[in-house]
Amino acid sequence: MIKIFFFIVLAIGIASVCSAQTIATKNISLDAAKKVVAEAVKYAKANNAPGGAIAVVDNGGNLVYLERLDNTFAAASEVAIKKANTAALFKAPSSKLENAINGGRDALITVGHTFLQGGVPIIVDGQVVGAVGVSGSTSAQQDEDMANAGAKVSID
Repeated sequence: MIKIFFFIVLAIGIASVCSAQTIATKNISLDAAKKVVAEAVKYAKANNAPGGAIAVVDNGGNLVYLERLDNTFAAASEVAIKKANTAALFKAPSSKLENAINGGRDALITVGHTFLQGGVPIIVDGQVVGAVGVSGSTSAQQDEDMANAGAKVSID
């Protein structure tokens, strides 16, 4: 009886190893990141944004492309990258996390990310492939609007 039990456990273990699979994920390319930024810049110009830094990161939060418009304050690039990183890693707009903090979820502050409005995930076929972050326009809402414009561009 013990031999049969051992054999069954061994067979299940071997079967689970043999059926191990990898997960296919998508990631944003440099060309796609440039399209995202171009769309955000187009939105900025159409809506009189005086400046802005637009950062695109991959699905792991790593910088792929950054463009800083004229008349943008110096730290905007760093903030835009951090907003995009936050949106990619949390797979949610950074404004959602900012709102959670403002709603009393203060412990989020200790996580070490940038929970400011203006970071938006880029989603293709239901997967987060990256994120775009914007900082340095006229307001936090305009940062988010520019990021949303970029995130909506078709990059398939």
